[in-house]
Amino acid sequence: MDLSPSEASQLSHSLVGVNVPENSSEADSLFSQSVGVDRRVFLKLSVASGFALGSYSLMSPVVKAQTSNRAELKTNQQPNAFVQISEDGTITVQVNRLDFGQGVSTGLPLVLAEELDADWSKVKSQLAPAAEAYKDPNFGLQMTGGSSAIANSWLQYRELGARARAMLIAAAAQQWKVSPATLRTENSIVIASNGKRASYAELAKLAASLPVPEKVQLKDPKNFSLLGKPVSSLSARAKADGTQQFGIDVKLPGMKIALVARGPVFGAKMKSMDTSIAAKIPGVFAIFPTPLDRGAVGVAVVADTYWQAKQARDALKIEWNTEGLEKVDSVKQLATYKALAATPGIKTTRQAHQPSVKRASRIIDAEYTFPYLAHAPMEPLNATLNFTGEACEVWVGSQFQTIDQATVAKVLGLKPEQVKLNTMAAGGGFGRRAVPTADYIFEAAQIAKGLKTAGKSAPVKVMWSREDDIKGGYYRPAHVHRARIALDDSGRELLGWNHTVVGQSIISGTPFEAFMLKNGVDHTAVEGIVDTPYKLPLSVEVHHPKENVPVLWWRSVGHTHTAFVMETLIDELAALAGEDPVAYRKRMLEAGQGKNPSRYIAALDLAVEKSGYGKKVLPAGRAYGLAVHESFNSVVAYVVEASVKEGLPLLHKVTAGVHCNFCVNPRAVEAQVQGAVTMAIGLTLPGAAITFKDGVVEQSQLSDYQIARISEVPDIAVHIVPSMEPPTGMGEPGLPPLAPAFANAIAKLTGKRLRSLPFDLQQLKT
Repeated sequence: MDLSPSEASQLSHSLVGVNVPENSSEADSLFSQSVGVDRRVFLKLSVASGFALGSYSLMSPVVKAQTSNRAELKTNQQPNAFVQISEDGTITVQVNRLDFGQGVSTGLPLVLAEELDADWSKVKSQLAPAAEAYKDPNFGLQMTGGSSAIANSWLQYRELGARARAMLIAAAAQQWKVSPATLRTENSIVIASNGKRASYAELAKLAASLPVPEKVQLKDPKNFSLLGKPVSSLSARAKADGTQQFGIDVKLPGMKIALVARGPVFGAKMKSMDTSIAAKIPGVFAIFPTPLDRGAVGVAVVADTYWQAKQARDALKIEWNTEGLEKVDSVKQLATYKALAATPGIKTTRQAHQPSVKRASRIIDAEYTFPYLAHAPMEPLNATLNFTGEACEVWVGSQFQTIDQATVAKVLGLKPEQVKLNTMAAGGGFGRRAVPTADYIFEAAQIAKGLKTAGKSAPVKVMWSREDDIKGGYYRPAHVHRARIALDDSGRELLGWNHTVVGQSIISGTPFEAFMLKNGVDHTAVEGIVDTPYKLPLSVEVHHPKENVPVLWWRSVGHTHTAFVMETLIDELAALAGEDPVAYRKRMLEAGQGKNPSRYIAALDLAVEKSGYGKKVLPAGRAYGLAVHESFNSVVAYVVEASVKEGLPLLHKVTAGVHCNFCVNPRAVEAQVQGAVTMAIGLTLPGAAITFKDGVVEQSQLSDYQIARISEVPDIAVHIVPSMEPPTGMGEPGLPPLAPAFANAIAKLTGKRLRSLPFDLQQLKT
């Protein structure tokens, strides 16, 4: 997802109509009246923060004294909520994000541990619950998105580690009656000039009572001992042996399982139902209508087990009301989009003066099509709630903790402080767990409320099946692009480039609309085009048709389609100009408007060098393809080797050049690129599309919604450009340039320019 810091900050104050008191004393008063305990004490207890030593109480006078001299710092700048040091020397770091495969539960503790001079073998991590201290320091709400975790918390976690280290040194200096300047740290030990030593565990209790320094000296990066070196994931063993707990694994005493019957068309409402068979199935606890996302009404089926709930749901006989609802048809929609693409749209900020178009002797008229895409994470959506009537505890793999906590509170008639939201690890998400409407959280809260209203008391886990997930909405929007490019006789000079994009806005109708939909343009639909670094006489317009299909960001957002269009067209232009595609790109980059073309060139040069492009002779029937693209402030270049056998494109090798500034953990970057390549291959495969007929999603399982299998994954080599600049994101940037690099290789082999994802294999066979 894409948010600027100011936009996210505005959002945090306007979500779902929840008014959180700005005045801390007012909030404290409201909270103590509601649940009978001081709000700050509740938050401390709920996050197990501070330098806790065994049974050392966070409510002790020492810790209370510590809080009184922290007025200069915000809660997200203080180590007490982020670092816990136990008697055995274990250091637990609270991670202010969701970890759903991108490795942040290792990356952020690594950043903090570097400045803390911690013994890495003793470091553990925990995903932090929803709380003020864990809000993104730039965005003002607790969230994971936009490949921003390391980038936005880089300085924050360094300072947290440095402050904790300074407090431990101060504790040793006080005990030994020496100047802190005479002490040094190493491997979780404070060492005096005379050789005297004390472990962090021994000093933690005293350190917790000392003031938190406002200003600290950070390390010179050349002195890093942990950062920049390959480090294995802290959760690798737990994931390998099955002990890692995900949201779907939560089990509570007396817990029930809930499934929801949803209408066939988005927005459908239950008109009538026959529960006579379903209610007789053993283990069924409750069946009742429930409000769903976007005004729909479904039926909740609650039972002792998942299988019982599923059997009962399958046995329901429901009549649905779909009157007044648009019933999208993919064939008709595509025709409409193509017609729109040939008409003037809303002008974007990119409008070039094109007086020389009249002397054009060559025209490229290119039309590109992209379908809806499902997120299809390995772990489908789920949430567990324990609603007592006066408070609620939630266990969920949330990308939007602040939004989801506020949503639960509003549905249940509580204040956000009365909702304790525990962040669980998630088995993928790719944006689907960051929904502005909090659809699946809203649904779970409604079911918990429905049980309480019916006089039934039990914790409830609301689960989505794979079929629910594929058919359940919030897709990457379908798009059509039309580019009309004018060139001179030589093919080297571009005289004009008119570009129109047609597709739903993912921002329209959400709380983001007021400050992210500017002049009618959703920037996420044209990112990667309007901000291209190449020198192009580019004018861009958009159409945002309204459709009865819920849409959302999908890993790398608009770059999923814009990179494909731009990098295949750039390759085509290089061929028309008679230039090598690497040389052409470098020429256009050096002459362009990019803020830092050297990063593109460095990534491209590295991928070219390591791949052997231009030097290594490929086997007969193979060709190179390449692409370079920036998203989320990181640049990724790919050089691929591909072939076409009996009309089927095959990808054999991928060489990546990555520029993400300073690389915190090369092993994590490698893993993200490998995952992004695999996901991007899926975009090219037949069947990688969500389609509609009469308003109904035609796909329902991974058998008819294509993703890449292991047999389709090539050799992947990842190389990182050295840099000492602050790190940029890597969760998403590896995805956009893969498909165009693959398509460019196919064009060299066949002479045919592919203009759709998934690839049109029929085009290759003709």
